[in-house]
Amino acid sequence: MVSVVIPVFNEANYLSATLDSVAAGKAQKEIIVVDAGSVDGTLEITRQKAARLLTSWRKQRAHQMNLGARNASGSILLFLHADTRLPTEALDRIESSLSNGRVIGGGFVRRYDSNSWFLRTTCYLASLRTRWAGWFLGDQAIFVRRRVFEGFGGFRDLDLFEDLDLSRRIAKAGQVITLFPPVITSSRRFRARGELLTTLSDVWLTFRYLRGDNPNVLAKARRAFRHESGPYHDPGVKAVDMKS
Repeated sequence: MVSVVIPVFNEANYLSATLDSVAAGKAQKEIIVVDAGSVDGTLEITRQKAARLLTSWRKQRAHQMNLGARNASGSILLFLHADTRLPTEALDRIESSLSNGRVIGGGFVRRYDSNSWFLRTTCYLASLRTRWAGWFLGDQAIFVRRRVFEGFGGFRDLDLFEDLDLSRRIAKAGQVITLFPPVITSSRRFRARGELLTTLSDVWLTFRYLRGDNPNVLAKARRAFRHESGPYHDPGVKAVDMKS
């Protein structure tokens, strides 16, 4: 079974389509949505369409995804962003790829919900990266065998690049695979500052991460660039099983 873990915070505008894309697959699955204090209708959508809802006291993807993984039942973990839609039969393709015992994880080619030639080019370059290095980002629907994930200790406590950090460890541990057709992810983050400036910021931050800069310090730099607020804190963690 594939356990699909989706970290969310105020994702009502995108979550419904994402959950529908997961539900469309025929493979055995469970959907775990890990919310960090949403107030926009995200919870109502989750209750309507998801099998399970967890609430996290901490607004951090790494923390939320680790919480979801700890409560998962499947032997395969798929970490999916709330604004990323899976292609039809994606879960079947994951299961098929992992029928090869040498393959321990991977991700999908990515496309944006935009006709921008610039963003299409960045996606093409990203596909070259995945094939060359086996490195995936969070909006590429990273999947991994659960035993491998647990052997790593899960995601590290990082505010940024937790996805690339995990992906690099997976690639070092065994064979990874890039799957088609692509996932479709939102281009929303390029709208505020523009495609070029946002991409240049991403490249610069990635370069600094790869040279060894602290990802949590880099996260502060990205928030300053985007004028984002700091982490959300709300004491208490609770799990609600929507099947009951």
